Amino acid sequence: MSATPVGSPGTTPPDPFTLVRSRKYAVLLVLAALLGIPISAAAFGFLALVSELQSLTYTDLPRGLGFDGTPSWWPIPLLALAGLLVALSIRYLPGEGGHKPAEGLVAKGAPSAAELPSVALAAVASLGAGVVLGPEAPLIALGGGLAVLSIRALKRDVQPNAIAVLGAAGSFAAVSTLLGSPLLGAFLLMEAAGIGGVMMGIVLVPGLLAAGVGALIFTGLGSWTGLGTYSLVIAHVPHAGRPDVAGFGWAVAIGVAAALLGAAIRRPALLLQAHVDRRRIPLTVLTGVLVGVVALVYAEWTGRAASGVMYSGQSALGPLLAGQAGYTAGTLVILVVCKALAYSLSLGAFRGGPVFPSMFVGAAGGLAMAHLPGLDVTSGFAMGVGAMCVAMLKLPMTAVLLATLLLGTQGITVMPLVIVAVVVSYVLSLRLTPAPVLSPGPAPGPGVH
Repeated sequence: MSATPVGSPGTTPPDPFTLVRSRKYAVLLVLAALLGIPISAAAFGFLALVSELQSLTYTDLPRGLGFDGTPSWWPIPLLALAGLLVALSIRYLPGEGGHKPAEGLVAKGAPSAAELPSVALAAVASLGAGVVLGPEAPLIALGGGLAVLSIRALKRDVQPNAIAVLGAAGSFAAVSTLLGSPLLGAFLLMEAAGIGGVMMGIVLVPGLLAAGVGALIFTGLGSWTGLGTYSLVIAHVPHAGRPDVAGFGWAVAIGVAAALLGAAIRRPALLLQAHVDRRRIPLTVLTGVLVGVVALVYAEWTGRAASGVMYSGQSALGPLLAGQAGYTAGTLVILVVCKALAYSLSLGAFRGGPVFPSMFVGAAGGLAMAHLPGLDVTSGFAMGVGAMCVAMLKLPMTAVLLATLLLGTQGITVMPLVIVAVVVSYVLSLRLTPAPVLSPGPAPGPGVH
């Protein structure tokens, strides 16, 4: 999300408090609330479609073909087909399928009406086939794009600032409950866009209102359909010990490890992206095959399902923490390596969001370290999530909140350790990350995609 600055260079910006008291701002709030209803419903439908496609392709289809279960090699042909569909949508439809996830959450303009089909198709093909990316970036783009499209269809002479704010509100509504709380989505969008100062509240209030309405719609549709809200929920969190000297030592170690692993994931992804951009169709298909091979290697090596490496990891975070006793340290290390490799490949060629895979890789790494003395399971899990998230996204506030608020009271207990791990990972990641060379795109405007 990006809000167009109020005023232009050389002019005095309007008083934000005067804006809040104006009739136009009241109308803006009403529009944001109204937009939250259809956009959140569309976002719910998108998530439901992705979930059903994943069940169809990895469960129903193998059974229909006579297999007792899903073969370990199954992801290979499926991801090759997904690579073809994604490549075709990127190459032949306007918009190139939305933002490139290897570049992180980048503030750009909301997609135009002509670009929305490309964003939706590339994301559905990627996520429905089990690519190691999340739905958050496509939802942000689709929410912002649909909001701008709706406003321009209703009234053509809307001021650019109002369009920017309403586009941001659409993005808020689309991700309102995906991260477990509308507030987490708000922090993600604000930090990704770099919104600050007094004007932050001017943009934030309509977005929070749309997110609140969206959360109600998500909850209502989830109850009515029986499908749930597709929200990130982690229950049954083990007790965490109070932070001590050993814990802070582990926080530094986990922060350093996450920064190094983040660089090892992102740099090859950016290199792969440059090659894929030149030979889109064959290399996207080949990348899909390689992701499937990584999942096959994990399944054959550990005796566990290939699905442990597939998908974003959003719905697997809770079960991973709950079932951590069933994983040996060696299995967790193999999971981290395979998931990180599949994540890097997916970043370089497919379309989706980078948030949830980073959380899963960090969680598995933290649980692996918890097999060593001086580190409990919950602290390792939380520090791994926060440190890895900031290593990939460069959003420190969001990383701390994601790693702590989702763990309830135990998250508050380990928050000091998470902060240290996040700060260490963030500073080292900035030193390890070269200045990004972004692909040409539209001038900055509302929305993240």
